[in-house]
Amino acid sequence: MRLLAVCEYDGTSYAGWQYQPNEISVQETIENAISRIRNTETHIFGSGRTDAEVHALGQTFHFDIAEERDLEKFRYSINCVLPKDIRIKSLRVVPDDFHARLSAKQKTYEYRITLKEESAFDYKYEEHVDLPLDIEEMKKCSKIFVGEHCFKNFTTKEEDQNNFVRTIYEIKFILENKHLRIQFTGNGFMRYMVRFLVGTLIQVGKGKLTISEVRKLMETTTRKVVSYKAEGKGLFLVEVKY
Repeated sequence: MRLLAVCEYDGTSYAGWQYQPNEISVQETIENAISRIRNTETHIFGSGRTDAEVHALGQTFHFDIAEERDLEKFRYSINCVLPKDIRIKSLRVVPDDFHARLSAKQKTYEYRITLKEESAFDYKYEEHVDLPLDIEEMKKCSKIFVGEHCFKNFTTKEEDQNNFVRTIYEIKFILENKHLRIQFTGNGFMRYMVRFLVGTLIQVGKGKLTISEVRKLMETTTRKVVSYKAEGKGLFLVEVKY
């Protein structure tokens, strides 16, 4: 039986989603918990990686079990073993040919920025920007990224040109009480891609980068990865759709 799980986690204490030697990852922590409950080694397959300190509200993964189980009791048991900063939100049966990464159609990430003095409680989940931001200019610039484009200058991924193409369906800006959330929905995102896009938008908002300069970065045939990368702690994987 193949199961699809939706989980949330605070990435502060982890080296990222994917297993890494000599580091604590979210994937390994969940695998250990499920293996302990089942009393047999179990491997899970995520919808994609998240970097160190990046959080998730709706990360997904699949895994296979041979035995019949009450899924709600199984979920409860896994959560009892997991540390409190990782929670399994749901479990459901999916077809045997389902794959958490390959079957994904759409992902939404959210980046959180605070425009006021840092709070003792929020500093782990937002990037603090102390200079005023021209949010309207950031919105105008973000339109450059919407649609199907080659994002070779907004990722550190080492692959050929064709594999740098992604489609962003929508970028939303939500401002509440000097807390800014920028949501990106697309068919997939490469390593550091959202953080590079946010970092670039912040520079535009500060007046240190123009929209025409960003457009040149998108249109150039020469690869030159931008140096404006937002911090990992402000990024959340919100949802994966199938």
